[in-house]
Amino acid sequence: MKQSKNFRQQIITKKKTIYPVNAELRSYLEENRREINLPVSYADLRHFNGSISIRDKKGRDTLWEAALYAQNELTHIHEGLKQIYSILKSGGDSSVHTHLSVERIDYCTFGNSNPFRIKIVNDFNDNYDYFYIKQADASRIYGLELEHILSPSRINYFVSENTLVEEHIAGIPGDMFMNLYLENPEFNKVRIAKEFVKFNERCFVRLLGDMRSYNYVFDITPDFEEVQFRIRPIDFDQQSYEGKKTLYLPQFFKENSVLVQLTLSLLTPETIRQYQKEERTLIGRRSISSHHRLNHLVDVMDRDLISPKEKVVQLGKELAVHYKDVSFLDCTSMGEIVRNSLRIISEDL
Repeated sequence: MKQSKNFRQQIITKKKTIYPVNAELRSYLEENRREINLPVSYADLRHFNGSISIRDKKGRDTLWEAALYAQNELTHIHEGLKQIYSILKSGGDSSVHTHLSVERIDYCTFGNSNPFRIKIVNDFNDNYDYFYIKQADASRIYGLELEHILSPSRINYFVSENTLVEEHIAGIPGDMFMNLYLENPEFNKVRIAKEFVKFNERCFVRLLGDMRSYNYVFDITPDFEEVQFRIRPIDFDQQSYEGKKTLYLPQFFKENSVLVQLTLSLLTPETIRQYQKEERTLIGRRSISSHHRLNHLVDVMDRDLISPKEKVVQLGKELAVHYKDVSFLDCTSMGEIVRNSLRIISEDL
């Protein structure tokens, strides 16, 4: 890992094309029980007739708005959203969620997918949870599946026609963690640096881009005398889309410079290489243990159009140099590039 001198030159396409879910991908989703009928769609939620800006505790705009609906539509929408939450959490058994209510439906004005965030509250104890309803984008679905198969974490989501439903991934947003928690004396910074190296490697191997500090969260778990850290992505829109290799490496984003500097100050190059090797080995083992599902997914991805041709060619050239492997030059799709990347780590096992 090295610190980039050109953080500000990392350019992400601001409004990525939303790619439709084709028949082959939908068949894969059905086979793996990700495609189900839902009572409320993304299009249904778009029919709000007003909104109120949501601000944080310091009065700053969060880029989320509370959506307002006509009273005659509200009951149907709320009941449908509670059913969806039951599907996410208990396989559709709504009898255990009769005491839940929808407190708020938020709409995000920023980003590619313009998602809705649903706040569900337990009427008995005021405990709350979130889930998200978004446009079904093939890029994001491939990202979610690769995260589910290759990362240490499982992902809970469903697709219904053009609607994507995702459960909330709990954690402290990366930018907030750096600003408010990094100097916590109870936190071992070496463990934070180690996890950043591993996260960087996970993103690069499976080609998940745009991991700026607000697109991932820190999951903190107490562990005997100290705490463990895991960085989890929460935005999968830039799965295998961009053509520039560095856009798949979180270390090259200026928003992550604090973590890069921390890592370089605490870890030796030998230790960094050790952690990179450890993570690649774990990814390789996960790919082997789930090889039928992974191969099926990559086969579908290989035949799908999820990035402009010129980006595929550019990324193939850059990875051919990086890995010193000319087979990347023959790749004609992002799925084929991902397959090649996973092949390389499997060969190292």
